Amino acid sequence: MNKKIAEIRKELEQAQKEERSRLLEQYASDTRAGVKSLLEKYRKQEEKLSAERKRMEAMREFERQYAHCTYICGIDEAGRGPLAGPVAAAAVILPKDCEILYLNDSKKLSPKRREALYDEILEKAVAAGIGLVEASRIDEINILQATYEAMRLAVGKLGIVPEVLLNDAVTIPELDLEQVPIIKGDARSVSIAAASILAKVTRDRLMTEYDNMYPQYGFAVHKGYGTAAHIEALKTYGPCPVHRNTFIKGIV
Repeated sequence: MNKKIAEIRKELEQAQKEERSRLLEQYASDTRAGVKSLLEKYRKQEEKLSAERKRMEAMREFERQYAHCTYICGIDEAGRGPLAGPVAAAAVILPKDCEILYLNDSKKLSPKRREALYDEILEKAVAAGIGLVEASRIDEINILQATYEAMRLAVGKLGIVPEVLLNDAVTIPELDLEQVPIIKGDARSVSIAAASILAKVTRDRLMTEYDNMYPQYGFAVHKGYGTAAHIEALKTYGPCPVHRNTFIKGIV
């Protein structure tokens, strides 16, 4: 007697990868339309998962290149361009056998996906550090130097000394460590992508906190970037303490 479709669905939902593949083969001869539709749904899911694993394997190119190192650290920043708020940097060391699917340049991910990955990265990382440099310091030393400072702070908070830094396109001054600048590194290295996500989520959460303090600017929506609404608010209310004065000279 054939199993009920609901029972087959439950089996597939609860099965691990290898078991699910076996079940798909087992029920392939079932001629019921409901079963065929169910199997097709899970086959497509398996194909997407397989494609994602292949993409992630390609993103380990630089990690494989430096596999002789025990601690490989990815570094990235968020918030170089906004008119307000800090620049944030993150440094992340992932285990060599770590699988975190859907890692990518944080700007290519939805907020919901970023938040989920943020938690998974922190849960699985060997070490992670965040560096923040506020608007007043950005005005004092300029955004490039502030970004470097945030990156040095992030590395200093790891609690572990990495053997190599995989950086998103930059070489950080005043760090006596091997560094590998990678153009578009947040889309080419799992370590840099993880850092990109930590930096962006950290900064976005902080800008939401600033929105509660200065609600007239809409920080929770635009995160400090120069949108039309933000510029209009600046012209109406003037700057607040988290604005970068060197960035808004032509506006107010």
